[in-house]
Amino acid sequence: MKDASAYAFLVDQLRDGLPGTRPVDKPRELVSASWQRSLAASVDPEHGLPPVVYAENDVPDLRADHPLASVMPSLRAMLVSIADQAEHIMLITDAAGHLLWREGNAKVRKQADKVLLTEGTRWTEEAIGTNAMGTALAVDGPVMIHATEHLVRRYHPWTCAAAPVHDPDTGALLGVIDITGPMSTMHPSTLALVSAAAQLAESQLQTRMNSRNERFRLRNMRHLSGLSGKPGALVSPTGRVVAVESCDGLPSRVDVGDEKGTLWLPDGREGFLEPLAEGFLLRIAPGLSHRRPQLLTLPFLGADDTRALLDGREIQLTLRHAEILALLALHPKGMTAEQLALVLYGESGNPVTARAEIHRLRTQLGASAISTKPYRLEAEVDADFINVRKPLRERRVRDAVVLWRGPLLPRSNAPGVQTEREQTLTQLRRLVLERRDLDALYSFVRATPDQEALEVLAWGMPPADPRHAWVQSQLRQCIADE
Repeated sequence: MKDASAYAFLVDQLRDGLPGTRPVDKPRELVSASWQRSLAASVDPEHGLPPVVYAENDVPDLRADHPLASVMPSLRAMLVSIADQAEHIMLITDAAGHLLWREGNAKVRKQADKVLLTEGTRWTEEAIGTNAMGTALAVDGPVMIHATEHLVRRYHPWTCAAAPVHDPDTGALLGVIDITGPMSTMHPSTLALVSAAAQLAESQLQTRMNSRNERFRLRNMRHLSGLSGKPGALVSPTGRVVAVESCDGLPSRVDVGDEKGTLWLPDGREGFLEPLAEGFLLRIAPGLSHRRPQLLTLPFLGADDTRALLDGREIQLTLRHAEILALLALHPKGMTAEQLALVLYGESGNPVTARAEIHRLRTQLGASAISTKPYRLEAEVDADFINVRKPLRERRVRDAVVLWRGPLLPRSNAPGVQTEREQTLTQLRRLVLERRDLDALYSFVRATPDQEALEVLAWGMPPADPRHAWVQSQLRQCIADE
């Protein structure tokens, strides 16, 4: 990283546009994208403060119920003594950005109190702008935010590094671990330290999960033995296969769905889930059944809240997992880990990181949805960002705008997603402006405000048209935002 004070001055120039100066560099792409998301959420750069969501006496119960409570002794041993000596504090949030733990240097904690860097506050980008905790949650990866990279000015004296922690069983995001301190005391290696702490937490959660699964297996082996040699398995409450009887090729986890009924295995066999006191007994029917591939629906155009549907079952996704699904859908023949890392992270992408994300995503969707070597979607894909391509190629403007809900994953800064987003938006914008079809133009600007398209509408739409007032209002807003 470049000299800290010089970089801080550079970012400040870019924020304020100091007269007579011209920066020779620009903020990192990660920071620029975060600023844009934060400003779109109406965060006030001059006076912003994090919202206080939980009262002080509510926090102990939240901690006790959180999965990271079980690994706190190890995190304290690894981070708190270092943080105390280096004039830092350790912060831990839940998946929604609520700050649940704050430990470390007493002097720094006192300074943090003055800017509401306290338990019970929410630190997402939407709540308080660019910061390591919120941005790590937004991009689902390790982040260091330095001084004036914070959107809100009151946090410019601070530098922070954060890394997300995932549930090794489900792949779900549990929260972030953060080290924060005054700009002058922060070292570039802090990011590596919090990343190692996140890996330690995940490793210990994995060990605890393995112990739970073993206890579950021992308590329920009688049910498996009761199958008398017929194929079946013990399945944990989250769908993890813990023990098998007389069946090969069973995936590491299955979709328990609504906790009862029928499920289908990747090789076409039919299974029946029988609820136990904890988890399930999976009975597998003999022989193969013909079954269509799973249907994976990806409604990602204009999507801020990233969700998918797998055979009609809604799945909440992190932005990173939505990016991976979009990129795999755009490359139906599949990609290697190296290729995926390039379109996901850029030239600095690490294939190891891409493999880890794929592992988490397969855990969430089920191993049968994504194959490996290469990584490829095995489900039938219904993706709005792919469906819009055909009418665009055929220049059917009205059919195209009917499918258009806005740019592909607008919060994403993955290079492969950005390229697809910009190409599709450029093609559609050019087509609607060429055709001058007022209905198509109106549908387009409803999803994607565009000054030139609004000007064409304002000029061509009769004043008596009930849509005219809205168009004029949006045009004035676009002009004001210039």
